[in-house]
Amino acid sequence: MEFIDLKRQYRRMEKEIKEAVEKVLESGRFILGEEVELFERELAEFLGVKYAITCGSGTDGLMLALMAIGVGSGDEVIVPAFTFFATAEVVALLGAKPVFVDIDPATYNIDPSLIERSIGKRTKAIIAVSLYGQCPDLDPIMELAEKFGIFVIEDAAQSFGATYKGRKSCSIAHISVTSFFPAKPLGAYGDGGAVFTDDEKIAIKIKALRNHGQIARYDHRYIGLNSRLDTIQAAVLRVKLRYFEEEVDLRQVVAGRYDSLLREIGIEPPYVADYNTSVYAQYTIRIKDRDRVVEKLSKFGIPTAVHYPKPLPYQPAFGYLGYVEGSFPESERASREVISLPFHPYIGIDEQYRVVEALKEVLKG
Repeated sequence: MEFIDLKRQYRRMEKEIKEAVEKVLESGRFILGEEVELFERELAEFLGVKYAITCGSGTDGLMLALMAIGVGSGDEVIVPAFTFFATAEVVALLGAKPVFVDIDPATYNIDPSLIERSIGKRTKAIIAVSLYGQCPDLDPIMELAEKFGIFVIEDAAQSFGATYKGRKSCSIAHISVTSFFPAKPLGAYGDGGAVFTDDEKIAIKIKALRNHGQIARYDHRYIGLNSRLDTIQAAVLRVKLRYFEEEVDLRQVVAGRYDSLLREIGIEPPYVADYNTSVYAQYTIRIKDRDRVVEKLSKFGIPTAVHYPKPLPYQPAFGYLGYVEGSFPESERASREVISLPFHPYIGIDEQYRVVEALKEVLKG
């Protein structure tokens, strides 16, 4: 059993993907070719935003977003204490200070009620991560941003295709970023990312920043990055985008089946806020004796993953910030208890039964 079986998805789209890749190979335009421009238009249309700018990775997308709003030395950026390292890493790389805020224990996303106390004179932005496939409560975060004159960036690496109060993830914050890492809901066959905004000035700047700060050939207005989505990846993603809404629906079916099966054995399924839909980038539950359960499940041939085993403030790389254990109780508890089960749109019913039966046996033991 695969944790995420990308081969099944490929077999379904194989003919179209091969044709799309062959077309790029025949064109000889491998960097910022026609497929990239077409894909950006399709992304913007899918989300209902004005601008979609692709880039080399989701991490690069976060960096570009911060660079576009001028984050640098002496600035502060609010980030959740429980998420992937890249969210805070890009802040530190620009010389700014990540200021960590604890999470809502139900959704694992940043707790809006805790943000205001962390906003100071140097705060430039809030990065609101949409973890495991669903958005945080974005409206109060946007209200805080307006009150204090700061930016909101949605780190939507795991939530492309999700909705918040009927609006699509990546279309709500001042700037949003997603990832096309292969395991993501919309994944490439390599790395890639995209940045979204309705602000024309920000979009123009990000487009320049991703290509060495050029506003025209050899006219470098900014110090930028080399972060361009490969044309082959754009071609692959254009094919996959055509199937994407159907796959989001399949993810709901798979999640609903897990929900029912887990409740039968006394395990609470993932909570999805009533104003949200999730794309279940991971199907994540809580288990008290998590590490033992992971070990036992592996003996049954059931792969699992832990996203994430240590809150960011306690990572050695952020030791200079001086955070001490106990400062982020919900993030700490989540890091001890979360476990993600095998999940993808094409997982079989029999496989889900096998996962839950194994889990039942392990918990009995």
